[in-house]
Amino acid sequence: MEKRTSVIAFFCVVWSAVAAIQVDIPQDQYEFARGDNITLPCKFQSALSSLKLAIISWTAGETVILTHYHPAGVTNINPKYQGRVSVDVNINGGTGKADLKLSSITMADNNEIRCLVLIPNDDEGKPADAATLTVLVGPSPPICKVQGKAEYGQNINLTCYSEEGSPPLSYKWESRDVKNTPRTLTSGTDQGGILSLSDISKETSGFYICTSSNNISSATCNISLAVNPPNMDIDSPAGQR
Repeated sequence: MEKRTSVIAFFCVVWSAVAAIQVDIPQDQYEFARGDNITLPCKFQSALSSLKLAIISWTAGETVILTHYHPAGVTNINPKYQGRVSVDVNINGGTGKADLKLSSITMADNNEIRCLVLIPNDDEGKPADAATLTVLVGPSPPICKVQGKAEYGQNINLTCYSEEGSPPLSYKWESRDVKNTPRTLTSGTDQGGILSLSDISKETSGFYICTSSNNISSATCNISLAVNPPNMDIDSPAGQR
């Protein structure tokens, strides 16, 4: 009797695990280059043998991208995504897919993307799944600037910044002397695109090259730095020209 009860309990557990909707996006993260046309897959399995009604939604953060109604075949698309988004739905019995197709992706598409499937009488289990969409962009040409006076004894900063890039960018400075010979930056401190030069002198003069990069590509800018003695403004004696 005890053995039979255990068998019944076992089958109840198995049934409860199976008899529930399961929605799955295969990967936790997707990476694509800006401008790509992409497909984000979403698969689902219902406890029901056939689906008389299903409502499928894709969202980006708090924004609904689209909502699809089965079996009517009607898809409502957010005006923000109109013209570059669609959903590929295929339902066979209680199994289906609802892949999101998104064209010409931009940096604005970086977000958590979520697939939600609502089926009447099958609301247990896992009705939604999410993944992170990362749009990869190489660094834009960086801008190099000098902050401070390029005079003997002064402290100055050389700055380097790319306005866009994803994943986050890293910056590296290199230098050459006035004869265009590579040299080690022993007197500078490089922090996140800012090269700090202290107590500068004539020997600090030369060429400074900054490279901004990520795992997509890299870009450079450079500064030609001439360090001069301080300006001496002395009034001319009266009567002299």
